[in-house]
Amino acid sequence: MRIATWNVNSITARLPRLLAWLQSTGTDVLCIQETKCAEAAFPYEQLREIGYEAAVNATGRWNGVAVISKVGLDDVVTGLPGGPDYEGVTEPRAISATCGPVRVWSVYVPNGREIGHAHYTYKLGWLEALRAAVAEDAAGERPFAVMGDYNVAPTDEDVWEPGLFEGLTHVTPAERAALAALREAGLSDVVPRPLKYDRAYTYWDYRELCFPKNKGMRIDLVYGNAPFSKAVSDAYVDREERKGKGASDHAPVVVDLEA
Repeated sequence: MRIATWNVNSITARLPRLLAWLQSTGTDVLCIQETKCAEAAFPYEQLREIGYEAAVNATGRWNGVAVISKVGLDDVVTGLPGGPDYEGVTEPRAISATCGPVRVWSVYVPNGREIGHAHYTYKLGWLEALRAAVAEDAAGERPFAVMGDYNVAPTDEDVWEPGLFEGLTHVTPAERAALAALREAGLSDVVPRPLKYDRAYTYWDYRELCFPKNKGMRIDLVYGNAPFSKAVSDAYVDREERKGKGASDHAPVVVDLEA
């Protein structure tokens, strides 16, 4: 079984690449983030034509998450139970579903903007609500994973130049402590390091030739519980999908599970 997560940075802009990628890789379940479209505009029909169904949490031009599956889509929960609002708005940043033998969450963690900003406080509160919401499944016997764009680099090894990020979000002790709390709830990072190449980042800014220069960050993560982690036979970042015209600024992270 092949499961992946990908911040597509607009499903409308990325649809031809997304459809081709699903077919060429044979992915069974894909968690996506930043759909950047209203649910009514989501390409359900195009996905059905190639054998996939989708569960979507999206409200407009910002944020938006989905789970796309060709192995079933049951017990869908839209949103983050107990999660905070931002400026009175419940943002579409989480959705969970059972796909065959596995339960997955697709999450798009708030960016945080800058230390001391209200959005940074919101980010930390959102991560704490996520920990509470997934604790039961994390401790369970069913394979379970929380996948998506966490907007946190777990360690200094996960940014291209740690010194340049000093005093910025994505690397602060509080954000990394929130990831540690998720791990303490029974989840672990299932993507090994080093991978088949140095500096296995998942995100590269469009500006200043960041991708060709490999000035990136590893912020797209797959955190699985013990049964999920035990079943992992391979995991990798699909850097090829970040190349070329019309690519997202994030690459897919792919995890293969033993049957």
